[in-house]
Amino acid sequence: MEHHSSHHLSGSSVAEWIPMLLVVTLALGYVSALVKLKSKDLTWSAWHSISFGLGTGLLGIALHPQLMQWAHHDLRGHMVQHLLLGMFAPIFLVLGAPVTLALKTLPVKVARGVTAILRSKVFYLFSHPVVALLLNIGGMYILYLTPLYNVSLTQPWLHYIIHLHFLLAGYLFCWSMIGLEPVPQRPGLRVRIFVLFLNIALHAFLSKLMYAYLLPHNSPHPEEQIREAAKLMYYWGDLSELLLTIALFALWYQKRHRSKNQISSLSVS
Repeated sequence: MEHHSSHHLSGSSVAEWIPMLLVVTLALGYVSALVKLKSKDLTWSAWHSISFGLGTGLLGIALHPQLMQWAHHDLRGHMVQHLLLGMFAPIFLVLGAPVTLALKTLPVKVARGVTAILRSKVFYLFSHPVVALLLNIGGMYILYLTPLYNVSLTQPWLHYIIHLHFLLAGYLFCWSMIGLEPVPQRPGLRVRIFVLFLNIALHAFLSKLMYAYLLPHNSPHPEEQIREAAKLMYYWGDLSELLLTIALFALWYQKRHRSKNQISSLSVS
């Protein structure tokens, strides 16, 4: 196990901070867009900004070099990082509505290109809740039920690809549930609720498998550490899914309330 850690951390101290630098760049890009929006006298909800700030803050914690080191040699640290990258941060990033903000501030031609992507059949396919579920929870099953996790301990490039997958798949899944961008043919509330509860069940089942059968097999981690990591996955995963469920129903209620108000206004006029 010591060999694994030294191999993973053999890069320069500057290289270890590159993920943090990317997070800071993401945050600065959002702030820059806000400044541009203000110069156009366009309004923007402070809750979006606060949410995106929380999301980038959680990303910063997940990708901090100290947590990265802990996550590499301790499955509990890995699980904390997985929860932050793939489950908690994506909720707040999606609620920050970065795509909407980009569409309001990008040059017209670029914004039209982004809009065309959002309306494309390919994007509709990959952002459908069922496909997003397969990419999200399916990746977790592959990681922990196959030798992939053990291989990642000796291959730093694979380790970073797994982190990127956690983040992107988690973001895509949250976006399929609570994305604020008005895209055509977005699946209805019943479909999203069904997929969300299926995700909850599959996530809980995986954590129980890890606890009962000490997965991933043949890892360098002791039994008690694996069981503690599985419990982290189970209980803290439940919390993130509760937050996602609350957000889904809150946005649905908000949209329904707006529609009723619009109908009332038309009736009065």
